[in-house]
Amino acid sequence: MLEKFFKLSENKTTVSREVVAGLTTFAAMSYIVAVNPNLLSQSGMEWGAVFLATIISSIIGTLVMGLVANVPYAQAPGMGLNALFVYNVCFTLGFTWKQALSMVFICGVINILITVTKVRKYIIKSIPKSLQNAISAGIGVFVAYLGLLNIGFINFGAGVPGLSTFNQPALIVFIIGFAITIILYLKQVKGAILIGLVAAALIGIPFGVTTLGESVSFAEACKALPTTFGVIFTAEGIPSLFADATRLPIVMITIFSFSLSDTFDTLGTFIGTGRRSGIFSAEDEKAMEESSGFKSKMDKALFADSIATSVGAVLGTSNTTTYVESAAGIAAGGRTGLTSVVVCICFAISAFFAPIISAIPSAATSCALVMVGILMIGSLDDVEWGDLETAIPCFGAAIFMGLCYSITDGIAVSFILYVLVNLVQGKAKNINPILWVSSLLFLLNYFLKAII
Repeated sequence: MLEKFFKLSENKTTVSREVVAGLTTFAAMSYIVAVNPNLLSQSGMEWGAVFLATIISSIIGTLVMGLVANVPYAQAPGMGLNALFVYNVCFTLGFTWKQALSMVFICGVINILITVTKVRKYIIKSIPKSLQNAISAGIGVFVAYLGLLNIGFINFGAGVPGLSTFNQPALIVFIIGFAITIILYLKQVKGAILIGLVAAALIGIPFGVTTLGESVSFAEACKALPTTFGVIFTAEGIPSLFADATRLPIVMITIFSFSLSDTFDTLGTFIGTGRRSGIFSAEDEKAMEESSGFKSKMDKALFADSIATSVGAVLGTSNTTTYVESAAGIAAGGRTGLTSVVVCICFAISAFFAPIISAIPSAATSCALVMVGILMIGSLDDVEWGDLETAIPCFGAAIFMGLCYSITDGIAVSFILYVLVNLVQGKAKNINPILWVSSLLFLLNYFLKAII
């Protein structure tokens, strides 16, 4: 039955190989089960609700990916996107977490629409690949910086940033845990981020950093889920987004930022891992760009990714996206949706370990944040820094996200600089209409913020 449904022989794989691949993928990405609720709960959401929403949305998205698209990719709330949710949308822009979830839901609906129409082709082609890579790297800078700030590795005591004195237990635990993570990664140990996170949590016990006193049980998490489930459909959700006309520009720009980051993170993962392994062929990518409907594997996979974002928002979590850590399972031999099904089973089992997972301190999760950031920054390798016309806008994306403590501002600066550079160079015809409109919206937003 498995052979026929997943076409194992056709994809030159076996049940045992797919199971190993699924376990490998889960080990590489399971840190999100602890990191996501720790991050989103800072916006006022209940930890237990986000914990279950993270797991359920990951299961649904990954299951659709495996059963509909039959590809070995796993989904979960995206790193960088959850940081955008909390620190930019809620803290900086002043939206409530309920409004932020509503924007995530709308983002998912938009992504579904552009997946089943030819609009996606124009969006994919509108942003130069160098700029796409710079945006991905910039999110990495932001995520790593966020991890360092969360643990107090950097302080602003004298009005300027500087290293903290390493005399705090949490800092010591972080340093040891991060060192372990680096060593494991260099030794190519599968699940290095998860192992480093667990090691830091265990080391934190004698330091008094890790305690079970405030942990959340599975039953308590179930009771908390109704606080986020379906809240976007209440008066404080989607309707409140459009109640203040003066905020409509920033609402639309924020939804655009969510959609942009989600779309290109996913496409980068598919193309970067799928082409090398043969899961997606160049012909499949071409079919995805030239057709509407669901005529290619990538069409179906993008549809699964979009569905997961909207489902996650209904449950109570930030954008659910395809994880680049799926590459670990693909490297282990995963070639079909059976790999994804195994990941789903692992996520389901993890739900019953809420008391242990909720006890993991920020000293441990920060290890994961910084390491993920480092890996994302690797996208800078694909930027043509020798070409100043390319380097200037890419600098805006790669650096300003961290400097401004805002993913949205980084994207805005990069788009505006790209338009400016091309205008100065007499290459206005190279500017895609989507970039023109986006840049004007960003400038309008800054203008409104300056006069209001």
